[in-house]
Amino acid sequence: MKKSVVAVSVVVALGVVWTGASWFTGKQLESRLAEMVAQANSEIKRTAPEAGLELSYQDYQRGVFKSHMQLVVKPVAGSENGWLKAGQSVVLNEVVDHGPFPLAQLKHFNLIPSMASVKSTLVNNEATKPLFDLAKNESPFVVDTRISYAGDTSSDIALKALNYEKGEEKVAFSGGDFKLDADREGNVISLSGTAESGLVNAVNEYDQKVQMTFNNLKLDGNSRLTSFDERIGDQKISLEKLSLGVEGKEMAVLEGMNLDGKSEITKDGKSVNSQLDYSLNSLKVQNQDLGSSKLTLKIGNIDGQAWHQFSQQYRAQSQALLADKELMTKNPELYQQKAMDALLSNLPLLLKGEPVITIAPLSWKNGKGETNFNLSLFLKDPATATGEAQTLAQEVDRNVKSIDSKLTIPVDMATEFMTQIAKLEGYNEADAAKLASQQVKGMAAMGQMFRITTLEDNVIGTSLQYANGQVTLNGQKMPLEDFVGMFGMPTLGMPEPAEPAAPQQ
Repeated sequence: MKKSVVAVSVVVALGVVWTGASWFTGKQLESRLAEMVAQANSEIKRTAPEAGLELSYQDYQRGVFKSHMQLVVKPVAGSENGWLKAGQSVVLNEVVDHGPFPLAQLKHFNLIPSMASVKSTLVNNEATKPLFDLAKNESPFVVDTRISYAGDTSSDIALKALNYEKGEEKVAFSGGDFKLDADREGNVISLSGTAESGLVNAVNEYDQKVQMTFNNLKLDGNSRLTSFDERIGDQKISLEKLSLGVEGKEMAVLEGMNLDGKSEITKDGKSVNSQLDYSLNSLKVQNQDLGSSKLTLKIGNIDGQAWHQFSQQYRAQSQALLADKELMTKNPELYQQKAMDALLSNLPLLLKGEPVITIAPLSWKNGKGETNFNLSLFLKDPATATGEAQTLAQEVDRNVKSIDSKLTIPVDMATEFMTQIAKLEGYNEADAAKLASQQVKGMAAMGQMFRITTLEDNVIGTSLQYANGQVTLNGQKMPLEDFVGMFGMPTLGMPEPAEPAAPQQ
């Protein structure tokens, strides 16, 4: 047999195998669509019940190598306060290339066998028309998703550049590229990507032209579902520059913003420890450099089941409150009060694991020094307390084990900061510096007079510790009732506050 005949035979055989495999995987994908849609609806209901949305599919047309269908997001029947109005829908066109080697993936030189490759684009309708206006009548995004035989998905999301202008309003966006990966059950998810720039011009309530721009936004995060049905993981967000302007004048510029959050399960699998790191390299207001800041916040020993219960109850109450449109519009103050009550009434649930809150540090720095605040707060589960609290200390001790905090403010740093503030208010350099010096000296003197602060080595400081009904303020011990009395707050049976000490020289 000639080699050419053998080669043709091999190609034909491979074609038959590929055709059969493509047909089979296309049929397999079709059989799993209902499962995937049900899973998506379960996630929507769990994480955003207030949305009042559900997902479905329609017009499925299966071919040998390629299939077509539409995914439809629409309001849940009977929903009155969802994200979409009755009759509205968001529709996605889905073009499915069958495996084991989807043609769409081969174009990207991806030779990993997979069940299918899906290209998703948005359909222009009543609900989505504003997005198409911004994208010049094109789909504002294109999503290419690879579905593995195990059911895991990997999606490349391309956000298209936007440019819309009407009168004084303008929106410009460079576009961005993001990658979203998820396992079959949606328990493990990761998202990363970048967007170079964006601009929004608008007119505010005072008929002023307002502009906001940003540069180099980066996201990188992952999360996974815990045994108590809540998500933990790591998230990083950075922004090179954010600028705000009014009437063509730059009002504020924030540079080098970084947010790094992470949460993890303790070894026993029952509690969650979280940490948030934030930094800002520079804040300028009307060209005045106000300095930089950073924060490290840790929250440990959050009981997992209590966290889930808190989330469920608070979400249900918030959803019910959101449904009360009449209260929201006619009595916004009462609405805000009810929202706060809903939060406060559920907060004790989070104390079940006796969490620990640490701030180390919260700081602000300029060319003359750095202010630092540190805090350690150990909390108690009030549900373990017995009897009724008879005193203020007993009431506090039901929720608090101990507090340890310290604040240091260098006088030169504070003076420089207040000088910049005075210049923003219209004072010249000399007058601003003089006013700032007077303000800081007055603040230091008053703090000493009321024994709240000390002044040592040109640093204003204060330290506060609390445990078992006793407060230690700047080294001086006193009952909690005496400490509260220093601020003129009456307490049952509390003695009159002592005369304030004279300020240190």
